[in-house]
Amino acid sequence: MPAQPAEATISEITDLITFDTTSRDSNLPLIEHVEARLEAAGITFLRIPNPEGTKANLLATIPAGDGTKTGGVVLSGHTDVVPVDGQDWSSDPFTPEIRDGKLYARGSADMKSFVGVILSRLETLAAAKLREPIHLAFSYDEEIGCVGAVSLVEAITEAQLAPRGCVVGEPTSMRVIRGHKSMNVFRVDFHGVAAHSSLTPEGVNAIAYASEFVAFVHAVAAEFRTEGPFDEAYVVPFTSITANTFSGGIAVNTIPAEASVQFEFRSLGSVDREELITRFRAEAERLGRQMAAENDTAGVDFTIEAGAPGCETPADADIVDLAANWGGIATDDKVTYGTEAGLFSNAGIPTVVCGPGDIAQAHAPDEFIELEQIAACESFIDALIADLSTD
Repeated sequence: MPAQPAEATISEITDLITFDTTSRDSNLPLIEHVEARLEAAGITFLRIPNPEGTKANLLATIPAGDGTKTGGVVLSGHTDVVPVDGQDWSSDPFTPEIRDGKLYARGSADMKSFVGVILSRLETLAAAKLREPIHLAFSYDEEIGCVGAVSLVEAITEAQLAPRGCVVGEPTSMRVIRGHKSMNVFRVDFHGVAAHSSLTPEGVNAIAYASEFVAFVHAVAAEFRTEGPFDEAYVVPFTSITANTFSGGIAVNTIPAEASVQFEFRSLGSVDREELITRFRAEAERLGRQMAAENDTAGVDFTIEAGAPGCETPADADIVDLAANWGGIATDDKVTYGTEAGLFSNAGIPTVVCGPGDIAQAHAPDEFIELEQIAACESFIDALIADLSTD
């Protein structure tokens, strides 16, 4: 029979899932719940709110036995989940159900099971005689572009905690992943001039210029697809680029004054992310100048809606071997989806992604995690605590 998680762990995960922390809403009720759990275990923490005060990160440090708070390992997880709107669920997505060895609920795989396992070990962590500290980092708004983790990582840096490694517990089926692509989302708004369609010289067609931009996006995508660079550790071994939304126009007999395009790219670590952004921005500006030449009120706005760097942790980094020693599955695979690992990595904290569940179930209706994956995560965290303890 596959290993089963403890009832206490399932209880912690259930508590987290019942908080609807869809990214458009506040995560503060869940944060307050976690704070109460930390207080009960005697663990101090820092709340890091967003500018509006409607959401927050949490940073907690369990110091070493001698009181040292620097060094050690970060365990990182996000608290938000994606919407369930329009999805056909077999059960209430925020009321967990166990069926056939699987826990069904929104956030079960991505990624409240990982956070729940950590919460189930708080008393053990507080009582442990640690050789080096363990830092807990829980963020908001990961699902809309790793927004919250920016200030969370900044807080770790400003406190000079200098962790020697980080584990981001996104679902990898407990594989130790040391690389993923960057994530970058953009919106380009084309502002033309409306006119009756029989009087084309009096208008500036926003859709026409937006279409030119989409053609440029997909020409660059074809360039990367055929010319590389390539990294065969990825399922999609090149930088992927695609325009995914397009809107514009009000009537068939009216030259459209407005059109908008959203596009994204996910780049390999060997691609200069900022240089590629500059390339797209330059094309938008070129089209904006052409529009303004037709009518000086026309133009283009280029907006970065979300972005997070990729992660390329060296194979010989200590955290890679440590995670494997704690029970993570060693692999040379890299993943195409983005995580907060790149933010930790960019801050000089070697990072791997390793957590329970399969990314294929994340964001889907009837999202689930296999109970044996939760049990494997329990074993991983227990091994980590034992390894970092003096006993």
